[in-house]
Amino acid sequence: MAGLLTPAQDLSQLPQLHPLAAAATLTGGNRNLVLITTVVAVAALLVAIVLVRQVLAADEGTENMKRIAAAVQEGANAYLMRQLRTLSIFGVVVFFLLMLLPADNWTQRIGRSAFFLVGAVFSASTGYIGMWLAVRSNVRVAAAARAATPEPGEPSADLTTVSHRGMKIAFRTGGVVGMFTVGLGLLGASVVVLIYKADAPKVLEGFGFGAALLAMFMRVGGGIFTKAADVGADLVGKVEQGIPEDDPRNAATIADNVGDNVGDCAGMAADLFESYAVTLVAALILGTSAFGNAGLAFPLLVPAIGVITAMIGIFAVAPRRKDRSGMSAINRGFFIAAVISLVLVGTAAYAYLPSRFADLKGVPASITSHSGDPRVFALVAVAIGIVLAALIQQLTGYFTETNRRPVRDVGKTSLTGPATVILSGISLGLESAVYAAVLIGLAVYGAFLLGSGSLPLALLAVALAGTGLLTTVGVIVAMDTFGPVTDNAQGIAEMSGDVRGEGAKVLTNLDAVGNTTKAITKGIAIATAVLAATALFGSFTDAIDTAKAGVGPAAHGLSLNLVIAQPNDLVGLLIGAAVVFLFSGLAINAVSRSAGSVVFEVRRQFREHPGIMDGTEKPEYGRVVDICTKDALRELATPGLLAVMAPIAVGFGLGVGSLGAYLAGAIGAGTLMAVFLANSGGAWDNAKKLVEDGHHGGKGSEAHAATVIGDTVGDPFKDTAGPAINPLLKVMNLVSLLIAPAIVTYSYGDKASLGLRIGISVLALAVIVGAVYISKRRGIAVGDEGNNESATRQVDPAVVS
Repeated sequence: MAGLLTPAQDLSQLPQLHPLAAAATLTGGNRNLVLITTVVAVAALLVAIVLVRQVLAADEGTENMKRIAAAVQEGANAYLMRQLRTLSIFGVVVFFLLMLLPADNWTQRIGRSAFFLVGAVFSASTGYIGMWLAVRSNVRVAAAARAATPEPGEPSADLTTVSHRGMKIAFRTGGVVGMFTVGLGLLGASVVVLIYKADAPKVLEGFGFGAALLAMFMRVGGGIFTKAADVGADLVGKVEQGIPEDDPRNAATIADNVGDNVGDCAGMAADLFESYAVTLVAALILGTSAFGNAGLAFPLLVPAIGVITAMIGIFAVAPRRKDRSGMSAINRGFFIAAVISLVLVGTAAYAYLPSRFADLKGVPASITSHSGDPRVFALVAVAIGIVLAALIQQLTGYFTETNRRPVRDVGKTSLTGPATVILSGISLGLESAVYAAVLIGLAVYGAFLLGSGSLPLALLAVALAGTGLLTTVGVIVAMDTFGPVTDNAQGIAEMSGDVRGEGAKVLTNLDAVGNTTKAITKGIAIATAVLAATALFGSFTDAIDTAKAGVGPAAHGLSLNLVIAQPNDLVGLLIGAAVVFLFSGLAINAVSRSAGSVVFEVRRQFREHPGIMDGTEKPEYGRVVDICTKDALRELATPGLLAVMAPIAVGFGLGVGSLGAYLAGAIGAGTLMAVFLANSGGAWDNAKKLVEDGHHGGKGSEAHAATVIGDTVGDPFKDTAGPAINPLLKVMNLVSLLIAPAIVTYSYGDKASLGLRIGISVLALAVIVGAVYISKRRGIAVGDEGNNESATRQVDPAVVS
């Protein structure tokens, strides 16, 4: 019966990973090391508190600046609280559904569900804290820049000193988010290992799933909010009215600033947190298989070292007078953290691991008989991840920085209109995706070769490469948050009118650095997603082996033959790639619909309140914030359901072989799509800034209008769909990992039930089709009368007015 949907294949060569993992135990020495990592995690949180106090001690500027900042704070807080209330219902449902999935015992089931909630809460907390501080830091950065152009009677300040002060405030704001990311991620994983010991990998599946699921929702929802506001503000303000980006006469400006924080700060912080957590999950699962007892502690030692080096890296970002730009200081901090991480990991490997695989405890003969040195193996694997982070940083910078040829070439095409701007940006994104994919592929293959023919060791090497890349995650998160903080600071300065001359120039320069850091961190986040997804794919094979061993001889023909020799496997591969495209399309279309409502609302306000343009009437900012809030919360459900339900439909309908192929297709297509979207969008954004800086006609020219249109197309590319692919890949991998035992159980042996499997698959497919149908039924605003949904919406009292 099972053979109808899962053709018999040879599994004789597939290694049995789970029995090896079961042999691992948490020894007294390992327990002490895990306790030390717990202390390091708590230390990271304490450092974050110190940084918070430093940021909040800075001056907030004028009363007008404070009032604008308060409006942004209120709108961001209102959105996130409503989003978290909505997602809490979903979290409770998943908590009980996880109880239904197979596990060795009820202790594992309860722990898996409980730590699913812990992972979700930690992910949400990281995002919320990032937003909370960013909306308080932005006005302080603007106030710091104001010192460059003092009022009459006030003492003048050195321009370089002013720039450095503003940069330090912005980067240390990001440092807080970085410390919470690494602190909470390491704390959660350490506590699970201390409580559940050898059962920790199974429980950690729930922890990683909670983090990934929440991050995906926050990334999609925040991305829809921020880009709907941004696109609406640009199209009406810049293109139609000819006013600056952050002009206070534009009703979408407050929503745009709110969106920067709920999308780029909260969403990206949650995204990188879940990458951190999920990579740890995969490393611990695969570590117990390949390193036995040592595998319960060493995968935690690497990120613990990363916490220490992140502290050093964050404080090392201290601008110097000889620096060419703010990026020089940020790059210095990043590379200092990377080099120190590599040295300390090498020291830890040689101090903790034995010199021979034969000396590892809790592993079978296939590992102990392996030639080589575990210390060298671990160090090289981690080094691959660290080097990959550095290479991705340079590659992304080349394709997105304003002083590099690719972006300048895109800027030149503005002289011939928006069509050529869009074509050149698409071309750049497609080309850059190839180079990024080759780099990531070489890193994965290089780590795989370290296994020298041993699949458990090869997969562990990939996971360790992921943890190596994430040793710099504290600095990476700080770099990412730096971007929206400086962007908001410039917006507050322009809206208040209290920062002029040299002070405004300082903020423009900081914002340009922030655009580069955001692009770079998106590239690194994509690399972490691929490494984590690949490592999770190895964990997926572990789950299949475990289930096969439980079923017994009836599953003898089960195999994960990913050579795509079977038609149903090829179908799974195609579906996996297709889901990435559908997910991206849904996210971009959601931005388009919401942006349409914003455009008509802002147009309505200009039309019905002509005094807005001459300053005698005030725009209704709250109406646009409300539109973006409601649309984001409504639109995020469909992509989320697609991510969760598609693996269920494929796995139960076509079998575990097809599900494995599905994951392979999703990882391949997702890698290319994410890089393409991120780099195209980043290039369009910086091409616009080139023109605004005076190139090819400057502001107000036809070339400027062309680049604004390109940037408008690129906004949902780089800030909604592209980044959301990262958690999408991990969510789909974790769902597959969780359901794999159930698929095997109901495909082979006494509990085999074709009807049950078909029923589950059809139900999952029905949910997907229904969600997509409902989403597509939502129309895009097409006129000012009757069809403009935003005109009839009521402003939520909780949202800033």
